[in-house]
Amino acid sequence: MQKSPSIRKVAFLGDYLPRKCGIATFTTDLRCAVAGEFPAMQCPVVPVNDREGGYEYPAEVRFEIAEQDLPSYLRAADFLNITDVDVVCVEHEFGIFGGPAGSHVLALLRELRMPIVTTLHTVLREPNAEQWRVMRDLVRLSTRLVVMAERGRDLLREVYRAPAAKVDLIPHGIPDMPFADPNYFKDEFGVAGKQVLLTFGLLSPNKGIEFALHALPDIIREFPNVVYIVLGQTHPNLLRDEGEAYRLSLERLAKDLGVQKNVVFFNRFVELEELMRFIGAADIYLTPYLTESQITSGTLAYAFGAGNAVVSTPYWHAAELLTAERGKLVPFRDAAAIASAVVALLRDEPLRHTMRKNAYRLGRDMIWSRVAQLYVKSFDQARRDHSFVGRKSSPIKTLDEQPGQLPEMKLDHLFRMSDSTGIFQHASFTVPNFSEGYCTDDNARALVLAMMLQRLGIGSRRLSERAATYAAFLNHAFDRGRGRFRNFMSFDRRWLEEVGSEDCQGHALWALGLCVGQAGQGSFQMLAAQLFEQALPVAAECTSPRAWAFTLIGVDEYLRRLSGDRRARQIRESLTAKLMQRYADAATEEWQWFEEMVSYTNAKLPHALILSGRCMNDAAVLETGLKSLRWLIKVQTSDAGSFRPIGSNGFYTRGKERALFDQQPIEAQATVSACIEAYHATGDMVWVAEARRAFEWFLGRNDLGLALYDSGTGGCRDGLHVDRVSQNQGAESTLAFLLALAEMQALQNTLTSFKEPIGE
Repeated sequence: MQKSPSIRKVAFLGDYLPRKCGIATFTTDLRCAVAGEFPAMQCPVVPVNDREGGYEYPAEVRFEIAEQDLPSYLRAADFLNITDVDVVCVEHEFGIFGGPAGSHVLALLRELRMPIVTTLHTVLREPNAEQWRVMRDLVRLSTRLVVMAERGRDLLREVYRAPAAKVDLIPHGIPDMPFADPNYFKDEFGVAGKQVLLTFGLLSPNKGIEFALHALPDIIREFPNVVYIVLGQTHPNLLRDEGEAYRLSLERLAKDLGVQKNVVFFNRFVELEELMRFIGAADIYLTPYLTESQITSGTLAYAFGAGNAVVSTPYWHAAELLTAERGKLVPFRDAAAIASAVVALLRDEPLRHTMRKNAYRLGRDMIWSRVAQLYVKSFDQARRDHSFVGRKSSPIKTLDEQPGQLPEMKLDHLFRMSDSTGIFQHASFTVPNFSEGYCTDDNARALVLAMMLQRLGIGSRRLSERAATYAAFLNHAFDRGRGRFRNFMSFDRRWLEEVGSEDCQGHALWALGLCVGQAGQGSFQMLAAQLFEQALPVAAECTSPRAWAFTLIGVDEYLRRLSGDRRARQIRESLTAKLMQRYADAATEEWQWFEEMVSYTNAKLPHALILSGRCMNDAAVLETGLKSLRWLIKVQTSDAGSFRPIGSNGFYTRGKERALFDQQPIEAQATVSACIEAYHATGDMVWVAEARRAFEWFLGRNDLGLALYDSGTGGCRDGLHVDRVSQNQGAESTLAFLLALAEMQALQNTLTSFKEPIGE
């Protein structure tokens, strides 16, 4: 046992057992190893929960984080700061933290006052923009970085510009297991006298097990007694989304290949002691991963360090470990090569045992006790580095330094207004008004909200079911012969018109584009893509500028996923040009607008130009959008400095007095959305302030000082009249508030997680 006089308490942040994932296993093993080697050191744990209620954690877990709840990350930072932690050890993987590319963890790290040592379980060679930004800030915020392979150190330097001096190379830890003959363990599993091949770990398609199965017929011809054991339960995320479809497909494949008598699936998450007995019984460990960009594999480390002969595809971790006769590398997706390598090793027992001994010998440097010592050495260095840098963080913040408080996302009224057909248009006070029926406009907005909430990680089974209902409404509303959406439907499910408005077409395309652009929708995404493709050409024929704007927003979402769609790009260019021409025809120095009247959902017009200008890299389009939005903001600001939308009781015609009332929630929502888009395009915090001003209109910062949002029901009142607030809480108003709240929450998450503006 070791002593580390400079460190009294290390907190471990990451997934933790009994949550079933590789990071949880690693964090648990590392924490236990450090606590075992340094018994005077306190080692509390702060895990991240991916489900409500968390897990039955052991006593060392002191504080829990809800994966998608940004405030819980900030509360965790407060906990770590006030409990006198010396070092925080972070286990980083993109998929375990909330926010885009796991960005919520940055908000926590930025608040900490102690050194941070971050283990990077994934280092991507080609990150997307969000992943690169998260990694950039992880590199900045971490006092030291730990990688488990030389390739990871190279990528940190080359891709993320990490200083070489702050990167430590520490191997993946393994249990300390004696070198033993596999035959010693085979009796326990009923495979005595057989040649045992093993793959273990959480089951998912990227493991390449189907290629190992395809290799079996050739192996069995030479060694009929071969048994291939696939050990491990289906990955929880895959199980949640697709059930056991992948495992069943592997079982069917084994039967189709005629090797079912030689294959065993153990569908469970095994504890360490039992796992090591499985590893001990294996003659050859197979790891046929499908891509090279696997910087760390805990399963490979365990099998290798225990002295298994390994046949692997050349992903990065394997390519480094399995050199100098310590294993056999085969090409990706090559069943014949797997078969050839396995047969050669089973034939050549001396070579197989040489590989085992070479691997076991190197594995002595990977046992957990040794790894724990290396980590504590890194912790000590982090303490020295941190003291030298003199990093400070004030525990007290002024109001200006704190994120603005937002209302809770309450969906009670949304659900109250929805049935198995869709969302009702109107309400009598807080009760759905059946006589007014449904409309496509509102069901499209409701579908947009459901997709936004899913992106935020705010969801439930009930919301997912409602999203399917809203999508079904759009599918039913679509007239495939005309390529148009019908809009109004009576309570008894009769369409009240043959063709809906152009704005209805635009709303539907906005929602469908968002469905296509958002990953993880499966068949839901396929339906949206089909409808979008069939409905999009009609948008080119529309004459309504607002229909153009809604369509452009939908096209942008669609192209994020399917950027190669030439027709969608052409329609974006065409509609953008039409909006620009409208502005050129109508605008003057005093009237910087697209029409002779400022009427309804006004901010969507500049919003569409800002978005298209940014995505098309067209400075003139972007500047026109920003210029018109600045003018609209000026028009919509009262003398008292509050947001005052154009009243729907007359609107605002050039040269005439503007209508002050009836002010509609949809105008506030459109302005919030446009200002947030302006911030994303420019990085200028002025737009954040304008978005906040417009949002606060819902909360009472308006001409009457009365709130339109009803915190009791979760609904929003229909409008602000000259002397009162409407008491009806219809779909359009409620959705306007919830959409604005969702966008403000996403913006606040970004501002809290990232210190620098988007544009930097």
